[in-house]
Amino acid sequence: MTTTPTAEARATAPPAISALGLRKSYGDKVVLDGIDLHIPEGTVFALLGPNGAGKTATVEILSTLIAPDAGQARVAGHDLADRPDGVRAAIGVTGQFAAVDNLLTAEENLLLMADLQHLPRREGRRRAAELLRRFELSEAARKPVSAFSGGMRRKLDLAMTLVGDPRIIFLDEPTTGLDPRSRRTMWEIIRGLVAGHGVTIFLTTQYLEEADQLADRIAVLDKGRLVAEGTADELKRLIPGGHIRLRFSEAADLDTAARHFGAAARDPEELTLRIPSDGSIPTLRAVLDVLDGAAVRAESLTVHTPDLDDVFLTLTGHGTPGTTTEMAR
Repeated sequence: MTTTPTAEARATAPPAISALGLRKSYGDKVVLDGIDLHIPEGTVFALLGPNGAGKTATVEILSTLIAPDAGQARVAGHDLADRPDGVRAAIGVTGQFAAVDNLLTAEENLLLMADLQHLPRREGRRRAAELLRRFELSEAARKPVSAFSGGMRRKLDLAMTLVGDPRIIFLDEPTTGLDPRSRRTMWEIIRGLVAGHGVTIFLTTQYLEEADQLADRIAVLDKGRLVAEGTADELKRLIPGGHIRLRFSEAADLDTAARHFGAAARDPEELTLRIPSDGSIPTLRAVLDVLDGAAVRAESLTVHTPDLDDVFLTLTGHGTPGTTTEMAR
């Protein structure tokens, strides 16, 4: 069992996925307009985008399902064009809808996948038993999948993807249709794959909270172009509206503090002061230094930053997923 690589190791290791200038069109419709990617091993990368952004086309290209019109890519060290078989041997793909056979049991589904992977019979049975334990499906191993809940089906689907022990997993909206409890269970499984096994995850999702919770880096795709990329915190700092909110116990303290923060908005009734902020530590430290210099003590301090909904809406001009516009293919 491997451990999660350190930040230094990830920085010097070859990327799990790299791409340069990927383009794809269908007739006159440009689906991908020259995107670049660099995804370190052992990390979670989330690709967000509205309808028609090119999200699924990116996954299909990188998983060798379709060919790009232009550009280059390497996946697990294999050139996409020259060594597609090497790519396929190193990856697993879990689509939006569980690809399980409802007429078979959970164990039979896993054994069937082991046969498709050409594993020796004994090794296939060992791998199936291990995955049933890991995904807490042992008690349901001999039950038909038709009797499974949505959450159990998704867990089995991911388990089937892992039969071949892939180094890179493409998860296309893995928690679509799950209730909040099942979704969080899937999040823990995904975290465990990265932390305990060093797997690289390429995630597409319509749930912004999911990307916020899981991804080391997030890219926003719109109209075939990457319009932003970074950590969740970095993306949030791109959007105006962040602020530090100070609450005081005395009106005199509020007045004194307000004189030292010219751009702040005060609320005399709530005894609060709202100071524009990018959410960074230096900005927070500067605010505390001003309070200290003015000999004013705040009763409480809270930092407010835009969330990924704000980032998505601002960068793409579309409604956020789950409301008026879903993130989709």
